[in-house]
Amino acid sequence: MKLSTKGRYGLRALIDLAQYSGEESPVSITSISARQNLSERYLEQLMSMLKKAGLVKSVRGAGGGYVLAKAMEEISVGDILRALEGSIEPVDCPGLEPDGGCSASDSCVTKYVWKRINDSINQTVDEIMLDQLVEQSRKKSCAGHEQRVCKN
Repeated sequence: MKLSTKGRYGLRALIDLAQYSGEESPVSITSISARQNLSERYLEQLMSMLKKAGLVKSVRGAGGGYVLAKAMEEISVGDILRALEGSIEPVDCPGLEPDGGCSASDSCVTKYVWKRINDSINQTVDEIMLDQLVEQSRKKSCAGHEQRVCKN
């Protein structure tokens, strides 16, 4: 499985948004673009997809931008990737469908391999929450600073 730039950049953008926004302080596309070195136009497209999925809200007007639509602890990496990529399962096996869309399904044992791979990927991305990534990001950015500078 190889994620597109939508998934990779969108995840970076949402981590940035979570780090720099508060409940009432939206983050502009321009500021995310500058910090993440990503195209503003592309970020607008990604944010539109994330908004449609209910992960972010837009705030209009002066000082507007985007805020998270849910608490960071409630947003998984899986939610983000599915909103941007669609299905993240690397193998689309018709034998795994409830209606048995494959003529060889009854005798095929490889479908169990594909199911375990798909289940493993889904479980992993669903267990990693946005707040965990924000915390990791803060630790990394504070690694070179004195402790008193990075306390929060």
